Formats: sequence, C-alpha cells, structure tokens
Amino acid sequence: MMPENESAMQTIVFLDRGTIAPSIVIRKPGFEHRWTDYTQTSADAVIERLKDATIAVVNKVPLRTEALDRLPKLRMIVVAATGTDNIDVEACRSRGILVSNIRQYASHTVPEHAFALILALRRSLIGFREDVKAGEWQRANQFCFFTHPISDLHGSTLGVIGEGVIGQSVAAIGKAFGMEVLYAAHKGNPNMGPLYTPFEEVLARSDVITLHCPLTPATRNIISHAEFDRMDRKPLIINTARGGLIDEAALADALVAGKIAGAGIDVCSGEPPAPDSPLMRLLDRPNFILTPHIAWAGVQAMQTLADQLIDNIEAFERGDPRNVVA
Repeated sequence: MMPENESAMQTIVFLDRGTIAPSIVIRKPGFEHRWTDYTQTSADAVIERLKDATIAVVNKVPLRTEALDRLPKLRMIVVAATGTDNIDVEACRSRGILVSNIRQYASHTVPEHAFALILALRRSLIGFREDVKAGEWQRANQFCFFTHPISDLHGSTLGVIGEGVIGQSVAAIGKAFGMEVLYAAHKGNPNMGPLYTPFEEVLARSDVITLHCPLTPATRNIISHAEFDRMDRKPLIINTARGGLIDEAALADALVAGKIAGAGIDVCSGEPPAPDSPLMRLLDRPNFILTPHIAWAGVQAMQTLADQLIDNIEAFERGDPRNVVA
C-alpha cells in the first residue's frame, strides 16, 4: 500500500534503536525522508514520538489499538524482528497500516546459540567451571574429578517444537551430532503426517526439548506443569524462541524437583525479568543457564536484519511491499 500522498516525504521513527548493536550499520533509505532514532521508548512516550510518523520502526515496543487510534498519519510499521506479537496486527489491517517483518535472518545464529546451551548443559560446563574456581581440582589431587554428570549427545533424542526454518536448522545440527530428531506435532493435533511425532510422545521420549515456534494464543504456556509430568527421560529444556511459551513457575518447580535435567533459557515472559521472577531464583544452579535474549544477535545476523529492514521500507515506498504481515 502506498501512502495517501505518494509525493509526500516519509517521516520514519525508530523507537528502540538500542535493541540493535551500535556496531551494526543501518543504511538510510534511498529516497527523501526524515529519520529519527530513539534508543528506547516507554509506553507513555509512543504517541508523542510517533505523532508525525508515516513509518514506525520497532523491535519490541508494543503498538496496540489505543495507540494506533491516535496516530492517523501512520502508514507502515516495520518490525525489526520476525515475531509480531507486540503489534496489534488486526487493528493495523483494519486501519490500512501495513506491517512488515524480518525473515530468515537468524537461521544460523539462533540454532548455534541453542546448541551452545545444549552442549554446556549436557556436559555440565557451568558446574565444572565453578568447581575449578572454587579449588575442587586441587582438592581432588588427580588429573580429573567428577562432581557433575556428563552425557554425550550422540545416540540421544532431540525433540523439536516448531518446524520452521530455525527448527529445521536445529534438527540438522542435532543429526550431525548423531541425535535422533523428533518433530513435535502441534499440541492437540496428532495427525499431521509421518514427519511428525505426537506432542505428548515427544515429551516422553526426548533427552533434549528445544522450542522454536511463534508465540500465539495456541502456544502460550505450551509447556507447563502437566507437560513436565510427561517428561519420562528428564530432558534438558531449551527456549530461544519466545518467553511466553513456557510457564516459568512450572519450569522452576520442575527443575527443583528433578523432573528435568536442566534448562537453557534465552527469552523470558517479561524482559528484563523481575528480580523475584522464578527464573532469577534459579541462577545459582549449575544446570540452569539464562542468557539475555541474545540468541538472534550474531553480528552477521544483525547486519542481515538491518539490511532487510531498509529493503522493506524501500519496497513499501516504491509500491511493491514485501514481508507483509498485515
């Protein structure tokens, strides 16, 4: 969709430029425009900062119906990410506001981070590192010591929840390690064909369960108390997708109770998490790793994202929009 006045200069506002590393170059669009960056934007500043904008660029700042109603000049929202759960997409569609997102930029960086977590937990690297710092090696008085479990990936089972590009890339790495890979059928839909394993069976058979699906009403808290109770093999839980996919209180309970072997989490339901959140209470455990939503943030991936972001804006300006969500 083209703006109402094709000859009007676009006013572009990036509400949370600070979510992209400062070393990443965001080239300016190749047409006349005004561009304003803000490092971050609170909810009560959104309307003031976007009041003259025709194009809004956001990563995680929410844009809901209440704000959209007060932004009559807005014609496009460019999400600097793949997920659009922070945008009221239906409200944009009804108001003629085009929404675009970034696609397939993280197909290497997120799987690599997921496997960094898997390997660190499977071989207890965090626990051994802390023990070495505490002098356990010297006290052992021999060439090695065994204070934590160590397990190979070869021959184990990897359960992948989310069969998109990233999920498939994770599965490929798992196969390279000699793992059996199970793609989970969508929860409640066991008849998806021979490539998929029923959701409950994946929970029961997997040694590692890794999440790579979008956050929707159907996937929110897709893993909670009942699901942890089905995990017969006490798997590792890895989440580099969206925080709301896992019930965090249930995860904490499962880890403390020994229902799972460990957890590697890169995303939280609230970011940053509150100091008293269930995940923050797990930080001293050697079988728990929390990273600050950086699985996507390899330098190469971020530059690809930045380039695609501008490509989306330029495509909109010339009347041939791409990566359209709404």
